[in-house]
Amino acid sequence: MATQVLDVRPLPPARRHAAIFERWRRLPVDAAFELISDHDPLPLYYQFQAEQAGKFTWSYVDRGPDTWRVRIGRQKA
Repeated sequence: MATQVLDVRPLPPARRHAAIFERWRRLPVDAAFELISDHDPLPLYYQFQAEQAGKFTWSYVDRGPDTWRVRIGRQKA
């Protein structure tokens, strides 16, 4: 199965986190998608930690400087 990709760069910043969490919630357990952003999404990681601790995975694929890619997965709590 091909990795799903969510490129949030075209979205207004105020809509990005909502779009990312919506995509994540639709994932089946043990699936993941690749997030593409124009900056380090570290604040998003902290939001996942606060709201979904133990239910997600996070691994950087590319750390900029222009494009950041993060593989975000859903796991059973």
